[in-house]
Amino acid sequence: MVKKLIAGAVLLSSSMAVNAAENTLSEIGQSLNLDNFREDVKTLASDEFEGRAPLSAGEDKTIDYLVKQFKEIGLKPAFGDSYIQNVPLARILADQDFSLKMGDLTFENGSEFVARTQRISETVKINNDVVFVGYGINAPEYDWNDYEGVDVKDKTVIVLVNDPGFSSGKPDFFTGNAMTYYGRWTYKYEEAARQGAKAVFIVHETMPAGYGWGVVQAGGTTAKFTLVDDNKNQSQVGVMGWMHLRAAQKVFEAAGLNYREMKKAAGQRDFEAVDLKQTAQLTLNNTIEHKESRNVAAILPGSESPDEWVALHAHWDALGKGMENGKEVVLNGAVDNASGTAGVLELARVFKSQAKENPYKRTMMFGAFTAEETGLIGAKHFAQNPPIPAKDIVAFLNIDGMNVNDATDYTLQYGDNVSELEDYVEKVSKSQGRTVKPDPRPQNGLFFRSDHFAAAREGIPSYLFMSLGDTDPQFIANRYHKSGDDYFESWTLGGVKQDLDLIGQIMAELANNGDWPKWTGDSEFKDARKASGR
Repeated sequence: MVKKLIAGAVLLSSSMAVNAAENTLSEIGQSLNLDNFREDVKTLASDEFEGRAPLSAGEDKTIDYLVKQFKEIGLKPAFGDSYIQNVPLARILADQDFSLKMGDLTFENGSEFVARTQRISETVKINNDVVFVGYGINAPEYDWNDYEGVDVKDKTVIVLVNDPGFSSGKPDFFTGNAMTYYGRWTYKYEEAARQGAKAVFIVHETMPAGYGWGVVQAGGTTAKFTLVDDNKNQSQVGVMGWMHLRAAQKVFEAAGLNYREMKKAAGQRDFEAVDLKQTAQLTLNNTIEHKESRNVAAILPGSESPDEWVALHAHWDALGKGMENGKEVVLNGAVDNASGTAGVLELARVFKSQAKENPYKRTMMFGAFTAEETGLIGAKHFAQNPPIPAKDIVAFLNIDGMNVNDATDYTLQYGDNVSELEDYVEKVSKSQGRTVKPDPRPQNGLFFRSDHFAAAREGIPSYLFMSLGDTDPQFIANRYHKSGDDYFESWTLGGVKQDLDLIGQIMAELANNGDWPKWTGDSEFKDARKASGR
């Protein structure tokens, strides 16, 4: 009886929360049709769409579906006379029958390390010295340079994941527990390339990385996609690798060093790179295909300032098919990110309907881009080749995984004092009876891990709306990037309704008020915006 009473109380509380959320919805929120949302998610996350992998039959079905929806809504093409922006990609798959040797040690691919390349080369080979360069960071604003005094040209470097602030226990050291971009794996490879290194192996640890080895293994042993520059990506680091913690410990032990002691030393300003007195040997034999994937976007033209765009976006891609327990499975990506794509479509319907009587002054763009899961590639191509000058894009709002469960009394914010878009989120959240809650996992660096970041690097003020696992503690462990990320009829969608209302209110205000939100903190984003002339 007690259990039944408790369960009833929980259901009543949940129902009250949803009802309270319904009472604070704006006209935009009240106009949302969640049946449309469900149908879009069910379709995009169905087995028929094969996990929506770029350059697959699933992509063809996804693109056809999105274009059809935009046409039925009555939106105009965003790319001249087309809804589609072609994204030239190289698909690179290394023959997985290889191992890594360091000194007298041999490591097994997948279980002890992973390695790939983005160079357009059929063979990439290393046979060079190994150097430990701490966190692999060169950050003048933090008076930090792990590469100072060491020449790593054509060498292999081992680096730690995240940045020194994470394990310091000091909130004012870097940014404490909150990851900076210097802690992202993408930065580690970029900086190593600038330093002339031939290969990089990042030591994986679950807490500072924000995910387990299984995520690294799945991403590192399958085909990857990349944009291709005029030099066939030869300026990028040759081997992009990760090393399991146990493997790294063995490497340090073979060099007469203790990994934990070296990690502690690497967190100090007086750290100096260490030659590990070993030779790394590895060969990648690559199969390379050149194909085009596709971004999709449509616009609702503005009535007074049509050349100023407010953009809303979600990535349409998921991970295609994979192996689980020896069986091929479809990784449908229902929450990540069919839910975000469905949210973009539903807000497009609402705004198109409302604009018939009350046109918006600025143009609204509704987009869905490719290859987010393999490095924000579609968004990067869009940001570097926008349909209008980047300086004329007012803001880029990005949905990456919606709260498909009950409404909440808070909204999550990724990053702090980044841009004035935070003020918009706070104001609208307050009108909904919600508070703004800081990122509960700042060490994961989620601000740098979704498509808005590609736009931000071009100076476009950007904001991430994400609820991956926040209201479902089992999501990250059991469903994220796994076959369990499916559509469920049991979703209440209270969170979807209030979050689309939140996003919609911000879009509507920016589309009419003439404001140009600014970057607030000192960053490369602010510099890029200033350089664009805005």
